[in-house]
Amino acid sequence: MSSSLVKILLWLVVFTLFVYVRSKEESCEQGSDRSARYLLYDVNPGEGFNLRRDVYLRIANLVRKLNQFDNWVLVLPPWGNLYHWRNVPRGTYFPWKAYFDMPSLNKWIQVMEFEDYVKVHGPRIRSAYILQHYDEEWSGNWQEKYDERPCLNEHSFIFREEDEMWQGMKWGTVLEMQKLKCLSVQGYASSLLPLLTKEDDSRSIYLRRSETVLHDDFGGQWYWSARRSMRFAASLLKEAQRFRHEVLNSDDTHDKTQVKDDWRDTKPERGTALGGPYISVHLRRRDFVHARNNEIPSLKKAAKQINQILRRENLTTVFVATDAPAQEVEELRTLVEGVLVVYEPSTEVLQRGGDGAVAIIDQIICSHARYFTGTYESTFSFRIQEEREIMGFQVETTFNRLCGKNTKCEQPAKWKISY
Repeated sequence: MSSSLVKILLWLVVFTLFVYVRSKEESCEQGSDRSARYLLYDVNPGEGFNLRRDVYLRIANLVRKLNQFDNWVLVLPPWGNLYHWRNVPRGTYFPWKAYFDMPSLNKWIQVMEFEDYVKVHGPRIRSAYILQHYDEEWSGNWQEKYDERPCLNEHSFIFREEDEMWQGMKWGTVLEMQKLKCLSVQGYASSLLPLLTKEDDSRSIYLRRSETVLHDDFGGQWYWSARRSMRFAASLLKEAQRFRHEVLNSDDTHDKTQVKDDWRDTKPERGTALGGPYISVHLRRRDFVHARNNEIPSLKKAAKQINQILRRENLTTVFVATDAPAQEVEELRTLVEGVLVVYEPSTEVLQRGGDGAVAIIDQIICSHARYFTGTYESTFSFRIQEEREIMGFQVETTFNRLCGKNTKCEQPAKWKISY
């Protein structure tokens, strides 16, 4: 065999191997991409920051169950245009990493930022469902169900007849959807499993108004696992630690509030957490003063209860997280016998995370106090109680609230942590 023929044969072998390897790489990439399915969701625009965190837990545990059937990734909706936020211009959105530790979330389920989804897949979604309640009157017979129904409320999505696509603005991005339906739902998040698993051709599904579905395991093991995974962003923890140290003489070592690096390894015994040398109060004002008039104390009654707690706990400092206007804070300061402290965010903190960052810093500081008391039916207070449960505080120092018009009132339900 001539040398030239050998060279030709060797070249053909190398070329064949190159084509084979390249085709395998491409098929693996396509297969890997196809193996992932994406669930996007959002919440009623009128709902606040802390209720949205609760809805995340519902949908996160839905994804946990979906992963029994396929490889699902939860796409996280950006934070913005919230009703109670006063320091964030409309149209400004913050990613989840501004508030939460993304690697920690990913230890429970796979999650990704919406902006990352758009970078990879574009602003396109295969199927969208607007969740709604049933329009029929309550019959007294509750059962899990869902049905495609006419939309009960107007939505902002427009149908393009030229290419039979739906289009609408969401999170500052124009989304395109091949299919959009309104779905009346009565049930839990997992009630949607049959719907989501049967759509094999839909690699991306969007659920709007996800607060419509209920928790599957509220207060149970799966609820708390998802909740424990929601550790805060390092920058917010650092800012809260700075404030506690400089203003409240508080740190994790002396307060016995140290946690392990991995939330899955953090299971402190009840009562191991002591807390800093201050009490904390969440005093909701503004809309709650009118919406829950009988349950929200006047400033004088709030101060009276705060003074009683300070004397009982033998402390002289109270940290107050509140949405009250500045003049009300100053009035409360004159009524409290001890030192009243509030957190004033810097421009840098507001630029980094707006009102959401301030809320989390307030909650971190409140959750590390020796004793906490909150506001009636406030999700802000609920989130603080959960943080204290995760750190191992005594129940008696956590599940408390200020009374309104009555001197005595029913205290919050004690939703204790479950592992």
